[in-house]
Amino acid sequence: MALRRIGQILVDLGYASDEQLEMLLDEQKERPGQMLGQVAMDLGLINDDQLAQALGEQMSLRTVALGDLTIKPEVLEKVTETMAQMYRIIPIEFDGDTLTIAMCDPQNLGVQDELRTFLGFSILVVVATEPAVIAALDRYYGESTESVESIVSDLEADVDLAAAVAAAESGSVDLTSVEALADSAPVRKLLNMVLLLAIKDHASDLHFEPFEDEFRIRIKADGVLYEMVPPPRHLAFAITTRIKVMADLDIAERRLPQDGRIELNVGGHQVDLRVSVLPTMFGESVVMRVLDRSVVSLDLAKVGMDDEMMANFREVIAKPNGIVLVTGPTGSGKTTTLYSALNELNIIEDKIITTEDPVEYDLDGIIQVPIDASIGNTFANCLRAILRQDPDKILVGEIRDFETAEIAIQASLTGHVVFSTLHTNDAPSTITRLKDMGVPTFLLTATVEAILAQRLVRRVCTKCREEYTPSREILDDLELTKKDLKGKKFYRGGGCENCNSTGYKGRVGLFELMIMNNDLREKIMLNASTDELREIARKNGMVTLRDAGMEAAYEGTTTPEEVIRETIVDA
Repeated sequence: MALRRIGQILVDLGYASDEQLEMLLDEQKERPGQMLGQVAMDLGLINDDQLAQALGEQMSLRTVALGDLTIKPEVLEKVTETMAQMYRIIPIEFDGDTLTIAMCDPQNLGVQDELRTFLGFSILVVVATEPAVIAALDRYYGESTESVESIVSDLEADVDLAAAVAAAESGSVDLTSVEALADSAPVRKLLNMVLLLAIKDHASDLHFEPFEDEFRIRIKADGVLYEMVPPPRHLAFAITTRIKVMADLDIAERRLPQDGRIELNVGGHQVDLRVSVLPTMFGESVVMRVLDRSVVSLDLAKVGMDDEMMANFREVIAKPNGIVLVTGPTGSGKTTTLYSALNELNIIEDKIITTEDPVEYDLDGIIQVPIDASIGNTFANCLRAILRQDPDKILVGEIRDFETAEIAIQASLTGHVVFSTLHTNDAPSTITRLKDMGVPTFLLTATVEAILAQRLVRRVCTKCREEYTPSREILDDLELTKKDLKGKKFYRGGGCENCNSTGYKGRVGLFELMIMNNDLREKIMLNASTDELREIARKNGMVTLRDAGMEAAYEGTTTPEEVIRETIVDA
């Protein structure tokens, strides 16, 4: 049944007239994305209590005054502080298998599904005002000391859980007891907190690693792994089984690798978790890739190139045909750059098709095809089929072999723009890599328009940034002399709460754009070495990754240590 519009409900309740509703609707058009109720509040037509009453009326939910309630501690324990703060909810009652929660945004139906997935209870929603929810969060969770450490210590002391794990692991697998174990409150609580902390800290990956005497949980944030407090070793089986249940994988299969995904809606935005399970000597190792659309801005202007490079790159991607390659190691932001380029090129007049392994983010208006080599749907086979779909622009997730490279080249020769990625150290060495694959030199020079190499370096935390002098060894590694350092300053983070005492917060891109011209094409035809190609590209204005890194270090954006870690010495 269609919901009544909030504006009409405000009129029916006597909080607004028909004329005021017209005015509200006109004002809402000037504020894209803002809810009508919020607009009415901003203009002073209604107050918090009236908005809560209208939302309750719209969703057929009762409203509560949180300030008048006394919530039992055992009810509050059902939801961790991290979860309550992230979803902005307050648990108020628990009856049988149903948890009643108060929230100020009942229209966000995804929250109920997420809480059902996370907590394993039926969820009943009531409506409260936003100030009341914020006050209740501060009152009930403001001084909460619950953390991963406290949950782990509780688990270590749980004798019944240890006995249940031992019973489940011994002998044949009883699926009923295994599912019950994976669904037990302590296991759910720990995994929920780890997942929510990882999403909150904008982590890119979560690693669950079983060893002979320990079970490690590590979070990758800003390209570096950090270890969390390790849970008891005997919980490895229960935690990995819980992840497999959430990812809809076969919990009885522990001998073969498995891949799955978990879709969450955390704090009002979509988060995709790609799950990879790998059998090892001491149990199953699980890695979860966190794909959070709210963290990644698919806007070319925000990728991080300087104005001159951005203008050159935009000119290249706007050409009617040719190949544009983005290179770098795994996790260097290649896909984000290409998605941003496609987003900019995504106009109604052009058809864009991508083939990826896997498809990382959904792009509106673009046809995206997932690769599945297990059934023969390889990049090469998929690319052949794509060419029969009348595309204008094509993204090939990765050129891995000669067959894929050959079809990509044929596509560009027949009037298509082809975007793809390769794993090479820098832009000039990409030419050598393609030759090694077997691509003829004359086809390379005829089709490749530009190669963009990129890296991500950690950004110095702005809250604890301080000037410092790098060690002699660092300066020697960078091949800097006293003359080079004249008038230059370096900065690093001292470590604070904002950056979890690491000195770094977020990452920034380094780029090396090699645009093909007649000089380069001539040298490639003469089989010039990578060093010769690099030298010609530099003469034509190419800034190398190392030079781009040093520029960022001089500006105080990153540190010399990060530049050394992520870039190679220019020959």
